[in-house]
Amino acid sequence: MSEVTAQDERYLRESIDAALEARGRGDHPFGAVLVTAGGRVIRGFNSVVTDGDPTGHAESNLVRIAARELTADELRKSTLYSSTEPCAMCAGAIYWARIPRVVFALSEQGLIAIVSPVSDEPVLDLPSREVFARGGDVVDVAGPALEVEAAAVHDGFWG
Repeated sequence: MSEVTAQDERYLRESIDAALEARGRGDHPFGAVLVTAGGRVIRGFNSVVTDGDPTGHAESNLVRIAARELTADELRKSTLYSSTEPCAMCAGAIYWARIPRVVFALSEQGLIAIVSPVSDEPVLDLPSREVFARGGDVVDVAGPALEVEAAAVHDGFWG
């Protein structure tokens, strides 16, 4: 497990901004950013509501975009930043794309604490580290970080 650096925090804030953008267009407030070793930035947004697709999570959408735009080698040298810890489905997508590092802001437990008391929206209590630990490739996970900023994106959304 690596430490969250100042550069990581910069990209986490970009993922939080992407979550705000998703919320602004009527989707669930989740965003993600992929940064290649060369510094290219690709953003992903939740599209569950606008696309009517329950699998339209920010990270899975981002993995699909990045896989089309980057080589496999570029993916294997990238870092994915997420406004909220990737769910089991998204962790699987990240793993299969062979993205070696994930940094997240709001923890899964933090999200559950926000959503569960006020919504019937399903949550899945399976931390990304547990999903990644079941694979043969190592995925370095850093986070949570900037949890207060990341949680603020959800204020009033789920109730």
